[in-house]
Amino acid sequence: MAIVELTHEGELRFTALSTRGAQITLDSEGEYFSPMQLLLAALGGCTGMDVVSILKKMRQDVTGYRVEVDGVRADEHPRVWTEITIRHIVEGNNLQRAMVERAVNLSEEKYCSISAMLKATTIHTEIQISQPAGIGGD
Repeated sequence: MAIVELTHEGELRFTALSTRGAQITLDSEGEYFSPMQLLLAALGGCTGMDVVSILKKMRQDVTGYRVEVDGVRADEHPRVWTEITIRHIVEGNNLQRAMVERAVNLSEEKYCSISAMLKATTIHTEIQISQPAGIGGD
């Protein structure tokens, strides 16, 4: 069981503390993550961890990886995410697109818990692959 305890810090700011001692501050004023931004970060982290793990098992030489997540919210309250785009930007030596796509698909369809919870939202996925600078070119 995972337990997160949130403590009110004033105004609309809370500090969340995990049972492992990790801490993050949330607010709605823009200084820290808002709860809705944190959900996007959780989705990106969840799928990113899956993809890195799967690509490592596939023996793909990943030298850099970034996940960008953006979303569109409904105009009316409760202002849920109605559309989310996940962009996987993968850099590595001789990466095989089919393996990267397979890793992303496995995360989306089987492993990422956050993605499974958000299935009512339209989630778009994009993949970019590049070689590290100075490799295989003029």
